Amino acid sequence: MRLADTAMYRSKKAGRNQFQFFSPEMNADVLQRLLLTSDLCQALEEEQFEVYYQPQVDLRTGSICGTEALLRWHHPKLGMVPPDQFIPLAEETGLIVPLGLWVLETACRLVNEWQGDLMIPLRLAVNLSAVQFRQDDLAEQVANILQKTQFSAALLELELTETMLMDQVERAQVIMEELKKMGVTLAIDDFGTGYSSLSYLKHFPIDRLKIDRSFVRELTINPADAAIVEAMIAMASRLGHEIIAEGVEEEGQAEFLFANGCYEIQGFFIGHPVAATDFSLRLQDQVGKIV
Repeated sequence: MRLADTAMYRSKKAGRNQFQFFSPEMNADVLQRLLLTSDLCQALEEEQFEVYYQPQVDLRTGSICGTEALLRWHHPKLGMVPPDQFIPLAEETGLIVPLGLWVLETACRLVNEWQGDLMIPLRLAVNLSAVQFRQDDLAEQVANILQKTQFSAALLELELTETMLMDQVERAQVIMEELKKMGVTLAIDDFGTGYSSLSYLKHFPIDRLKIDRSFVRELTINPADAAIVEAMIAMASRLGHEIIAEGVEEEGQAEFLFANGCYEIQGFFIGHPVAATDFSLRLQDQVGKIV
């Protein structure tokens, strides 16, 4: 019964409406999951986490206009643990709340230092998890961090997903309005992969749409993806939203986006997520070239 139970959960995780036969590898996955869950509790206390920064570039100038803060876990035995392995565990255990606040404060403080040293404005994008978004005091927590780090609310962009917004529409509207009153920018992450209804675009105070990498990946070889991206860019323009594409890995993709009016991109083509020191060096190099 225990083995069957394990297979059942694997089936649910794979998308439901199907079946799975138990295999020994499933036990190994369960054991690994239990070990990671246990280690997560100590990881924050022992400072095993680090914030990485991925550049966002304006194609019109070729300059870095922003950065996304991304959480990384340096496990003392396993090495670098992929985010898709530990983030869901952090959400299940509730640890994502203190972790998310730690990422926000760490990134705000450091980006603020870069701006002061290099005298350049830099937008900071930070993901909010569904668990964080459900916190009653979310706006207050963000306000406290902005005050503590002296980071400009106008340069902070909080990324939300369509699913998060549609889960509790009225409550989401209230939270977003509170954040907007503070001057924070709000973006929809993974745009186009969530709910099929686009009604939220006119009901929520959204500033930026982030085209999901799944549409960018085959942009230059799949006419359907190209048509979808063109429509997204046109719709964002008509609604007065800014737009950025993530997952850009090739020059041809960047050229297509630029030609169709999407001027900001993020992806391996312009830079991988890197540690703070490496990102700082890239900013210094950019400033040096401008000077």
